[in-house]
Amino acid sequence: METVFHSFFFISPSKDVFEAISTPDGLNSWWSKTCAGNAALGEEYQMGFGPGYDDWCAVISKYSPREFELTFENAMEDWIGTRVGFVLTDKNDATNVEFYHSGWSSQSEHFKISSYCWAMCLRLLRRFVELGEVVEFDNRNDV
Repeated sequence: METVFHSFFFISPSKDVFEAISTPDGLNSWWSKTCAGNAALGEEYQMGFGPGYDDWCAVISKYSPREFELTFENAMEDWIGTRVGFVLTDKNDATNVEFYHSGWSSQSEHFKISSYCWAMCLRLLRRFVELGEVVEFDNRNDV
């Protein structure tokens, strides 16, 4: 199985990062167009990314404010059964973030594109948490 990894830091408390990665409002600020659900273990999120891209995922790990993980149950074929997760560690006045998207069957073309897209989305996450900046969903590829 293949995994996308990204490691980076925020000049923000882990509780602020955790809220941005685990709540529907937080996720809509940097990743999804529409997200609905409850940030509780075993609960489902409906993640909307535009027409024809309505995904369902379940919260499979939540340890506030340190760890959050989702597994995709209904999504593009390559994403079904994959896990998206974050592990947060306080380091001085910063929060270190270890991000992963695991469970890919191969390093397919979609895997490679997703790795790039994750880097771009995670950059928006950082701007949202540190600066309060929310980029309109339809403009996110231009920032």
